[in-house]
Amino acid sequence: MALVAVLLVATFYALRRPWVGVLIWTWVSIMNPHKLAFGFANNAPFAAIAAAVTFLAMVFTKDKIKVPWSPPVVVLLLFVLWMCLTTVFAMHGEASWIQLNKVLKIQLMTLVALAVLYERKHIELFVWVNILSIGFYGFKGGIFTITSGGGARVWGPPGGFIEGNNELAVALIMTIPLMYYLRVVATRVWVRQGLLVLMLLTVVAALGTQSRGALLAICAMGVVLWLRSQSKVLTGVMVAVVASGLLAFMPDSWSNRMGTIQTYETDGSAMGRINAWHMTYNLANDRFLGGGFAIYQPDLYAIYAPNPNLILGAHSIYFSVLGEHGWVGLGLFLLVWILALRTAARVRKEAKQRPETMWLFHLAGMCQVSIIGYAVGGAFLALSYFDLPYNILVVLLVSERWLKEKRWETETHGAFGSAAPAQRIQKPQGKAGWAGT
Repeated sequence: MALVAVLLVATFYALRRPWVGVLIWTWVSIMNPHKLAFGFANNAPFAAIAAAVTFLAMVFTKDKIKVPWSPPVVVLLLFVLWMCLTTVFAMHGEASWIQLNKVLKIQLMTLVALAVLYERKHIELFVWVNILSIGFYGFKGGIFTITSGGGARVWGPPGGFIEGNNELAVALIMTIPLMYYLRVVATRVWVRQGLLVLMLLTVVAALGTQSRGALLAICAMGVVLWLRSQSKVLTGVMVAVVASGLLAFMPDSWSNRMGTIQTYETDGSAMGRINAWHMTYNLANDRFLGGGFAIYQPDLYAIYAPNPNLILGAHSIYFSVLGEHGWVGLGLFLLVWILALRTAARVRKEAKQRPETMWLFHLAGMCQVSIIGYAVGGAFLALSYFDLPYNILVVLLVSERWLKEKRWETETHGAFGSAAPAQRIQKPQGKAGWAGT
C-alpha cells in the first residue's frame, strides 16, 4: 500500500509537470518496484499510468516542450522505423509484434523525455532516478554478496530487462560513473559519503553476479578512467589495492568461472552464444531485413546455425540486432552510440570554457564512460533495447541543448543543491581527475 500511495501522490503532482511524469516512468520501468510488492501492486500497470499522465500533462502544461532534433535523435528515429519495417516482414510475426510493442513504448518515452527535460534540475533529477533505480539492486546485492561470502549469485528484479545476472551486472556497471559524477557535484557531505558507499557496494554486487561480461566491462571502464586521471601512478595504485581486496574476497567458485573466459571452448554457455552468433550472421546475410525480433527458434537454427541442436539466445547487443534487423539495423544501432559519444565530446569541449558549466564537463565525461561500459559488456548479453543506455543518450542531448540556450545565465543550482562549488570543481588544466579532458 505504501508503494501505491507514493505512486499516486507522485502521479497527481505530475499532472501539471510532465517532467515529473517522465521521472515516475523511468523509476517504474527500470527498477520495477511493484514487482517487489505483493497483491494488487505486483501486477498494476504503473508504467502505463505514468505515461498516460505525462501525455495529459503535456497538453495542458505551460512548460517548454521541444525535441532537440540533433543527428543522434534522427538516427534513432530511423532505427525505430527500420525495426517497424523488419517486424512487418518478420519470420515469426506474432512474437515479433509483441516485442516491438515493448520497444516502441520505451522509444516513445525517450522522445518525451527529450522534449520535457530542459533545466539543470530536470537533468540531475533524471540522473538521480536512473542511478537510484539500479543502485537499489547494487546496495542490496552488495550486502548480499558480502554476507554470503561471494558464493551466491546476485540476480535482478523479476519480469524486467535486468532480471538475469548478466544483464543486471552491466546495468550496475553503467551506473557507477554516474554515481561518481553525482558525488563530484554534491555539496552535502552525507550525500557524498552515501554515494561512495553505494559505489563500492555496486562494484561488489556486479562481481557477485558472477558475470564474465561484467568483469570485462569493469576492466574497460577502469582503463578509460585511469587514462583520464591526472595522477596516473596514484590512481593506478589505488585501483590495484581496491581490486586486489575485492578479488581476494571472492571465493574459488567465482575465480573458476572467470577463468573460463580464456577456456571458452570448454564452456557450454559460451559455445552456445558463439553458435547463436553464427546463426544471426548467416541469417543477416541471407535476409536483407533480418528475421525480426523472434529469431531464436528451432526452425531458424536448423537452417542457419552450425549446431542446430544448440539453441541459445545471442546474448549480444550487436549480434542480436544483426540477426533481428539485418546489417542496416546494426549500422543504425552503432551510429546512434557513435554520435552519442561525439555529442559528449562536444559538450565537454564547450562546458569546460566557464566555471558555470563545469558540471556538464564532468557529467558528459561520465556518460562517455558509461556508454563504453555498455559497449563492452553488451557484447556478451542482449540489452539492445533496455531503457538505461537510451536514458544516458537523453542526458547528453538535453545537456547539449542546455549549453546552446545558455541556461547557466538564469540557473545556478541543480538537484539537492548540487552547485559544483569552485573550490572543488575547477576549470581543468590539461587533464582533471577522473572526469578527464
